[in-house]
Amino acid sequence: MTRWTLAPLLTLALTACGGGDDGGDNGGGTGPVVPLPDGVTIILSDSEERIGAGSAVALYAEPENGNSRDYRYQWRQLSGSDVDITNPRSPIAAFDLPETGSYQFEVTLTDRSGETLVESISFSAGGASANLSVSRDHMVTEGNRVSLRVQSRLFTNPDSGERNWVLPANIQWEQVSGAAVSNVVNEEPELLLFSTPAVGEDTLLTFKATGTVEGDIQVEDTVWVLVTAEAAVPDESLMGLVADGLNKPGFARVQSYRSDSPWASALERCVYNPIITDPCALNDLPLTGTEAGGDPSLDQVLDRVVVSHPWMGEQFEAFLRQQEQNGNTDFRRLLGAVTAVVISYDVRPSFYWVVTGAIYLDPEDLWMTPWQRDSINEAPDYRSGFGSELQFIIPWRYTFENEYASLFYPQWARVERPMSGLEPDLASLLYHELAHANDFFPRSIQPGLSAPTLWDAYLERDADGIVSDDLTNMYALRSAEMFSLAGVNFQGDSPTVAERNYTPADVTGFFEPDRASDFYAYSTEREDLAMLFEEAMMQHRYGILRDVAVTSTRSAIPELDLIVDWGQRGRIGETKLDERLKLVLNALLPEEVGLVDTLDTPIPMRPGENWFDNIDLSAPAAEIQLAPQRQSLAPAAAEGRWSSGPRHRHHLPGLTH
Repeated sequence: MTRWTLAPLLTLALTACGGGDDGGDNGGGTGPVVPLPDGVTIILSDSEERIGAGSAVALYAEPENGNSRDYRYQWRQLSGSDVDITNPRSPIAAFDLPETGSYQFEVTLTDRSGETLVESISFSAGGASANLSVSRDHMVTEGNRVSLRVQSRLFTNPDSGERNWVLPANIQWEQVSGAAVSNVVNEEPELLLFSTPAVGEDTLLTFKATGTVEGDIQVEDTVWVLVTAEAAVPDESLMGLVADGLNKPGFARVQSYRSDSPWASALERCVYNPIITDPCALNDLPLTGTEAGGDPSLDQVLDRVVVSHPWMGEQFEAFLRQQEQNGNTDFRRLLGAVTAVVISYDVRPSFYWVVTGAIYLDPEDLWMTPWQRDSINEAPDYRSGFGSELQFIIPWRYTFENEYASLFYPQWARVERPMSGLEPDLASLLYHELAHANDFFPRSIQPGLSAPTLWDAYLERDADGIVSDDLTNMYALRSAEMFSLAGVNFQGDSPTVAERNYTPADVTGFFEPDRASDFYAYSTEREDLAMLFEEAMMQHRYGILRDVAVTSTRSAIPELDLIVDWGQRGRIGETKLDERLKLVLNALLPEEVGLVDTLDTPIPMRPGENWFDNIDLSAPAAEIQLAPQRQSLAPAAAEGRWSSGPRHRHHLPGLTH
């Protein structure tokens, strides 16, 4: 099936077919055998006398000939204080040095036939402690986005003993070597964003950041970006539809998390490979639930994970194992509806795509350490400016016992996050994306699912309608105004004059009487289903309640900032949503349909107070005066997380019913 025949179908069904032929490769897995290079040279990113405790260091394994895409890389530390290599499967090994001393590392290159080439390097770090470090030296495919950040450092006030994260002053960036980059953004002095150039061979770009500390002491650091030459992307690339729909300029190299997975070759060929133009056969990569008869084991699930960095798979596995130990088998069972889980540093936003049958996860909800977070691209969600002309906001957040259930960690706060700290965000993300997958392929049809491709399997189901179609046909949302506003806020449609003038009170009148659980439910019928399922399961499994409100827009004036016109905690418990939720649960997790009767009665917010003061709904109403602003426009470290837009996405913008 060609791109030109597939695209019109996508506009009707939000889906297509994930592909696969043997003509492309995404990191040394398939294709013809290319001989190992004659040799490999390991280059240290800075001189030994300039490297000290806290320095950001990189090693580049440069082959004497050939292209890095033709080989597998594996780094291993042989001696020295333990370091965390950000991506040990990359030509670039990047890490922070914990202390001075001697270090030794080894890299192994493996070609497609299994032949190997091994090289090692030793160095002694004897320099002063770093006063300026840039995160992160790394590999990126040509044309993709890059983010580089000057790290903050922990400073102790000698007088008060108070410790604070501080950045160097007067930060300046300079490209020192390599082909020119494009789309440069440097709105925050410490953060540099750009797109890499097209290259004919692997090309090392070097950037330098300078600044001052302790008044006028000059400090600097350099950082490498290895731009890799990739196989030419055909005009009919299936993943090109994702690139077009999500404003995504490139795709990172990914590998099967488990190198010994029986599905490794098919995963790397089918789910994140821009070279493919035709769908993979369903026999080559069936749904996990089809393989397992509807009830996959945890090992069967983990055999389907694809990552850009090994730590992402490790975190995902640790989370799933903890959930199983706690008695929550939801995710394992729901993952039967996917062919793969793709976790990559360049995925933003998260989404599900029936083209491949995979869910694609932004690893922002997985990191636990600063070095892990450093490897995630900071390019903003392309939807971040949608709805800016409207005179209202519909914010949401998750709460637990009148407190924020999840916390916001700004980039400058180089702190660790416990598993419990990421659980609310990752769990809600998975419930949402897996609701989409199970909407298309619920457990009842997974055993014995047979068709030439997953696309063909979908078309057979689409003739009778999938679960979200049934939801719309039986219990449709009614507000035409909210549907139109959702197009503005989530699809980037231009608002009408009337929509620009809607007040929060107007929007409350549109939203509150209807039976949507959230504003995002109006973006597509698929999101309507996913929002119902996500909120219900978060309350049922974790006792975490979702807030939604209609408020004024953001303002630097406290008396005008996010003033609540109407709001609820736990709207999913509204009786007018009961039959809608029962339909969804009966299809996706039929054993849990009884939870509808156990949901908490929604709690109203206090109109006239701001969004932040409405976090504690057990408190008495404030006296007749507007409450002060609790959270500034630039929230501090580990403050409550909230949002006024979608964090999740399953379909491609513009490819709607």
